[in-house]
Amino acid sequence: MNIEPQQNHVSPDASSFVQEAVARHQAPLLRYATRLLGGDADRARDVVQDSFVRLMSQPPALVDGHVAEWLFTVCRNRAHDVQRKEGRMSRFAEGQVERLTAADPRPGSSLERSEQHEAMLRLVGRLPHNQQEVIRLKFQNGFSYQEISRITSLSVTNVGFILHTAIKALRQEMTAQPE
Repeated sequence: MNIEPQQNHVSPDASSFVQEAVARHQAPLLRYATRLLGGDADRARDVVQDSFVRLMSQPPALVDGHVAEWLFTVCRNRAHDVQRKEGRMSRFAEGQVERLTAADPRPGSSLERSEQHEAMLRLVGRLPHNQQEVIRLKFQNGFSYQEISRITSLSVTNVGFILHTAIKALRQEMTAQPE
């Protein structure tokens, strides 16, 4: 997907601001939207594209300094709108989470690390939806509790509690896994 702002409606400064935002945030937003939409990559691309279209209508000064948080919030809200409109919420199918990870492995990663990563993704996929979302926002996208709070409309305390509960459940499951 290549999102180019329409030059006749966007100032050159705003155009470069949007282009930089697309370059930096498009891939993480696609992963996030795809997961929110139950693995539907086509709907996720539409949601992400809509998020960037909405960014083009914002003055850069309004979102500068928190563009990632703004985009993830708009993307999340748009994904939920799509789900409500279609009247369905689907869970990940077995093995679907593993197919959504980055295609290029990191150089030097060992088979053991890869197996542990796959096992962790399977375990995360078994968590309740709200725990999956908060875990991914924190550890895949690097958002702070405050940013996650604003993206999900949960209190910072609730974000902390959900993360704590999810990590505790993951630790228990990992220790129960056969070596």
